[in-house]
Amino acid sequence: MHAATDAAGVSIPAEYADTWEDGFGVRGWKLDLPGRGADVIAATPYTGERIPTSVFVHDIVDHHLCGFALSGYTDEAGALIQLAERTGSDPVPDFVQIIDEDLLTGAFESDDWRELLPASLMAVVEAAPDPRSGMARLREQWGDGVLRALWIAGFVETGWGLAAGAREAWGRHGLDYARRAATARALQRLFERVDATVLDQGWVRARGVFRVAPAGVGFRFEEPAAGRDEYLPITDD
Repeated sequence: MHAATDAAGVSIPAEYADTWEDGFGVRGWKLDLPGRGADVIAATPYTGERIPTSVFVHDIVDHHLCGFALSGYTDEAGALIQLAERTGSDPVPDFVQIIDEDLLTGAFESDDWRELLPASLMAVVEAAPDPRSGMARLREQWGDGVLRALWIAGFVETGWGLAAGAREAWGRHGLDYARRAATARALQRLFERVDATVLDQGWVRARGVFRVAPAGVGFRFEEPAAGRDEYLPITDD
């Protein structure tokens, strides 16, 4: 399915499984959008300690509505800068996690890593037989601290440069960018309701559509209980 925009807002399809057969095997929800990478893990309404909204809401508010794909390093850079601005959180720990898990080891999951590293260092990696050995050479020459700092700088600069496009994307959807935080809070409350429904009903699979409009957010179940609706207004409290 594809997300759609009309005069009443944006429709975003989503699907639920009590156990995803994707290598992670966890319970939760995924947005059903083109380009959803294999690295996208199903999410629940859990918010953690640092941020008042869940990863799933982040995927809607800071990725999709801002025009960023759910996978890819530059899209993640843009989305995490949006998350930081929306919540006041520090994006660096998330950047460091990506750097330590993927980039320092050369386990690149997309080709856009090149946009985050200085050209001279990118050339070293590309001249090596493979990315892992190329990054190993850089780590031996410069050390993890310098390389981590350069990757962080690349993420921040890239994400900052994409901020204007994110604002424009919200406008194209007919949504108020200035109410991003309020929209995210409403989506979080709605997502908690929707997830509680699948648990209460004991459903193994479910599908439906989230709706984000200027005045409120909603969800309509399509399977297995077609026509069951949830709605919450967006408030600035």
